[in-house]
Amino acid sequence: MKQVQIFYAFFKVGLLGYGGGPSSIPLVHKEAVERYKWLSDEDFGDILALGNTLPGPIATKMAGYIGYRIGGWFGMLNAVLATTVPTVLLMILLLASLTTFKDLEWVQGMTKAVLAVVGVMLASLTWEFFVHAKKGLGMRKAVILGGVSILLLEFLGVHPGILICALLIIAIIQRDRKVGGEEGKVS
Repeated sequence: MKQVQIFYAFFKVGLLGYGGGPSSIPLVHKEAVERYKWLSDEDFGDILALGNTLPGPIATKMAGYIGYRIGGWFGMLNAVLATTVPTVLLMILLLASLTTFKDLEWVQGMTKAVLAVVGVMLASLTWEFFVHAKKGLGMRKAVILGGVSILLLEFLGVHPGILICALLIIAIIQRDRKVGGEEGKVS
């Protein structure tokens, strides 16, 4: 039953993830966190952050990892195929259709409308992540970290992978300082 759920969840992501990775992320969240409860929001955030640092399509990487975590090697293969096969088939079908009808006004309007929907989905997911960050860090630190991240990513052009690696290093250093400080107190 679990393999059927994995296939169904990631098949929907592959089928409905119009626009690539950014539009697929909220769909993966909906299935893996909200519907099947395979992951917590924190786990999802960690997988997303790490997946963004690695090369390749994010939906495929997330499908592979979540599939493996839930159903082992077969679950990984199942999730990756369920994510990629619909995309490949739809790509062939849509490109053949769109090249024929691309100049029609309703087709151009449809593609522009989808971008707005994807933007809202991403904003909703961003807000959820901010709420969770606020709970863990407090409002002040969450706002500062968010502001610095926007500055680095959008205005200075820092790659997200570099930012995530820097944050991981900072977290490890702070953890080691806390652990070292606690050991000094115990002694």
